[in-house]
Order: sequence, then C-alpha cells, then structure tokens
Amino acid sequence: MDLSPGQQKAVFALVVVVLAALGYWLIVPRVSHSRAQAQPSPNPSATESVPSPPASTPPTVTTTPASSGGMDIYSWLPFTQQGLAAAAAVTEKFLVDYNTYSYRESAAAFVGRMNGLITTQLASTLRGLYAQPGVAKLRTDQRQVSTGTAVINSIRAFGASSLTFVATGTQHLTTTKGASNGSAKYAITVTGSGTSWQVDNIELASVGQS
Repeated sequence: MDLSPGQQKAVFALVVVVLAALGYWLIVPRVSHSRAQAQPSPNPSATESVPSPPASTPPTVTTTPASSGGMDIYSWLPFTQQGLAAAAAVTEKFLVDYNTYSYRESAAAFVGRMNGLITTQLASTLRGLYAQPGVAKLRTDQRQVSTGTAVINSIRAFGASSLTFVATGTQHLTTTKGASNGSAKYAITVTGSGTSWQVDNIELASVGQS
C-alpha cells in the first residue's frame, strides 16, 4: 500500500541503519592493515572518475539474510544481497590494486591488473597519471615498491544502478630510504546491476565533506 511522507522517511532511516550494520557484518573484508601514520602516496592522485566492466567474475562473498522485524529489507532496495556483496568485492580488489605498484612496472602493467574492475575511461586516466614525468621519475629514483590492502568502512550512498562505499586503502612502501606505511580513506563508486559491477569513481572521502 502507499506510504505517507512520514512513513517513507521512517523507512529510509531504517534502511540507512540496516545498511550501516551490513557494512560491518557483511562486506568488511578480513584483511590486516597498518595503523601507522599516513605517508604521501606516490600513486596517482585519487580524484578521478572510474567506470570499468568486470571482465572476470568478482570474488564470491557469502552473506547471510538480513531482516528487520521479519521484513526483507532488500525488497526496498535497488540491489540484492548478492549484488551488494559483489559490488563490495569489486571495490576492495580495485583499491588493493590501486595501492600496489613497482618502479619496474610500466603504466600499462599497473593498469592492466585492474582489467575487469575499472572502466576504459578510468584506465586511460590512471595510465596518464602513473606515467606523469614527475611522478614516474620519483618512483624510479627511489625504487618505490608498494603493497596495498583495503577495508570497506561503510556505504555512503546508493541509487538505482550505483553504490558508493567509504573504504580505507593502506600501503606498505619500500624505497631506497627505507620502509614506511600509510593509509587514506576513499569514496569509491561502482555502477552496474545484479552481480556485475564496475568502479566508476574514486576520490578522497573528505572531498565534499565539510
């Protein structure tokens, strides 16, 4: 039956609360990450748009049915339980790859690991940023090698064909000067439907948040 404006607001509030819980219990990956003080990332600046069709099947994430008072909340949402898990898996894998690189790698090799996770548009953008003369020279001169990890913190927004996650990406960086650990929080948007999702945008989580 039709809901009054007040009831609609109540339903939306309930959805937000339940999604916050799902963000912890259903989609938080079991990965370890450093809690050391953040260091400047030699990786391309995270203010790009990011679409990309997952050419490969996203990792399977098993979840348990979520309900509130015996009601299926997914009947109110534009995605399924399996779709949410798949979108989270794509997001996590992308952020791991984004913070994993080596001074020995070309821009094509760096972006190539993300094939099937990012759009053609984002791939082109990241290749350009990775190959920027100043960034590439610093990476080579310092012989930088970075290993990334990722953890999803929450869901920021969702729509009919998109989900925006807030996720923390960390990197263990080794250079000619030694080793360091750093982390940054990102807002990553994926677009798609069903269990097929593509990263469409990445930016620092603080952007636009006053």
